[in-house]
Amino acid sequence: MIRNFFLKALKKYASKWLVLCIDVLLVCFAFIVAYAIRFNLSLNFDHSNLTAQIPVIAIVALVSFLLVGSYKGIIRHTGVKDVFNVFFGVTIFSICIGFLVIVNQFFEIYKGFTIPKSIVLIHYLVAVFLLIISRYVFKAFYEVISTELKTITNVLIYGAGDSGIMSYGALNRERGHNYDVLGFIDDDVNKVNKKIDRIKIYNTAAIDTTFIEKNDIDEIIISIQNIKPNRLLEIADELLSLGVEVKIVPPLSKWIGGDLQANQIKQINIDDLLGREVISIKNPIVRREVAQKVVLVTGAAGSIGSEISRQLSGYNLEVLILVDQSESPLYDLEQELLQNGNENFKAIVADVRDVKRMEEIFTKYKPQKVFHAAAYKHVPLMEKSPYEAVRINICGTKNIADLSLKHKVERFVMVSTDKAVNPTNVMGATKRVAELYIGCLSKEKSDTKFTITRFGNVLGSNGSVIPLFKRQLEKGGPLTVTHKDITRYFMTIPEACRLVLEAGTMGDGGEIYIFDMGKSVKIFDMAKRMIALSGLVYPEDIDIQITGLRPGEKLYEELLADGENTTKTYHEKIMIAKSLNAAFPEVKERILSLCAENNDLTNNRIVEAIKEIVPEFISNNSVYEKLDGNHE
Repeated sequence: MIRNFFLKALKKYASKWLVLCIDVLLVCFAFIVAYAIRFNLSLNFDHSNLTAQIPVIAIVALVSFLLVGSYKGIIRHTGVKDVFNVFFGVTIFSICIGFLVIVNQFFEIYKGFTIPKSIVLIHYLVAVFLLIISRYVFKAFYEVISTELKTITNVLIYGAGDSGIMSYGALNRERGHNYDVLGFIDDDVNKVNKKIDRIKIYNTAAIDTTFIEKNDIDEIIISIQNIKPNRLLEIADELLSLGVEVKIVPPLSKWIGGDLQANQIKQINIDDLLGREVISIKNPIVRREVAQKVVLVTGAAGSIGSEISRQLSGYNLEVLILVDQSESPLYDLEQELLQNGNENFKAIVADVRDVKRMEEIFTKYKPQKVFHAAAYKHVPLMEKSPYEAVRINICGTKNIADLSLKHKVERFVMVSTDKAVNPTNVMGATKRVAELYIGCLSKEKSDTKFTITRFGNVLGSNGSVIPLFKRQLEKGGPLTVTHKDITRYFMTIPEACRLVLEAGTMGDGGEIYIFDMGKSVKIFDMAKRMIALSGLVYPEDIDIQITGLRPGEKLYEELLADGENTTKTYHEKIMIAKSLNAAFPEVKERILSLCAENNDLTNNRIVEAIKEIVPEFISNNSVYEKLDGNHE
């Protein structure tokens, strides 16, 4: 509390009248010191004259400083000009005192005002010294104290349990930063109003904007272990609305040596606020299945492909083959792996559309596992370029799948999307066609097991809404949302890639793996949370602009198509989608026709052909809506 008082006091300018009074008092004190110096640093002199002389000294000093204005300077910013003003003010004062002493000698105007001339000189020097030194001492004191106090962070800890107490201890041990824990927050009525180490426990209802402002709270740290995601989401939304920085204590398993360190307490981010349990996969079979194997990853420089590559590089592979047509991101991934001490890989610039080039790679390296992540995934762009969507998403997948079959790859894993379910856009529809082609191959007798993984939006991936929001925040907004009610399923990139790797060990082929993603998230709410996480206020600081649904975009994504159901796997969060039986020979024939080299179809005819393969593909907010009546 004392530190807070100093901090608030030092933020204000000292009153110029207070400075004037202190200056006058110092001049009077200097007068007494001058007498002591004159009499060999002793008080063996007639003190009776001081009572008559000091009032005159005070009045003359007051008038002199008022004339010069030496008291008007900001003490904590004292500089050469301020020193000169003090020097000038004391000089005028001493001249006036000398003049009064001489006049009084002749006329005895004021009895008792007989001052030795040596005292006047000594007083002049002492007064100049004291007034100048006092200013620099105060300035130094301010700099020292303010430097200490500026690093003070006023903190509340949400959770008065064992984790909260350990967080309190970690903050107290921190030497690089001054934390002042002003209270605990807990909704347990048995704890409210009690104290932990003299720190009061508050009810959650007591923490409002008034409390935050009154106590100058900077941060609230959520310190509850095993908290339910939905509850964490509720707490975070409440705290963020108070305009404070919200941090979170990591799980106990991540504490260093079982002991929490202050630097492990991190700012809560959007990944923590998915509102569902993080899917954890700890399966030693994954490591065993890829050990001493040649593994190929297509689209290796993309957000999903690169994370798959990172995770695979940690296993004991024979060699990891990274394929991507985008050279710069592939180079970045190559350098990242090298810097992390991974050298057992080959980075190859190649296009999955080029059958000859892919054949060379398969022939040379003979991969045993293939993870196919190469795809075009931007919905609006693919709506404008169906030809490119078909060439990459369908034909590229066909090329890699056919080569996997030809070269007897053990397992082919395709990365799909929830947009392939009841698609309303070209991108989703082409991914659904690719799924169907993999389904066709899996029905044929072969040594290759074909597997599909299907999941929702990935936080932080290329094309995800999160990077877009971050860029818009950096530019000062507004954030753009296509519809106020639009929702999406979300997962983190590591989660997505763990699912893909897990799928590479499960089943006999032909399965589509999906998982329980919890509740879908409103993009509008996510935008508001990101604004709050940035320390800003919606809509005062950053607004959210509704732009309207983009071509091919729908309000709600689905993980299962109409008629699909699921069966369980050994993992409670991972399921297998059981698709309806399709006329695979006919479907395969149409896909082959769509990917034919001499194919010179127009955009309309391409989309029409896709709709014939995927009858549930109904265009939404698109120029291709007119084609929906043309297919059965």
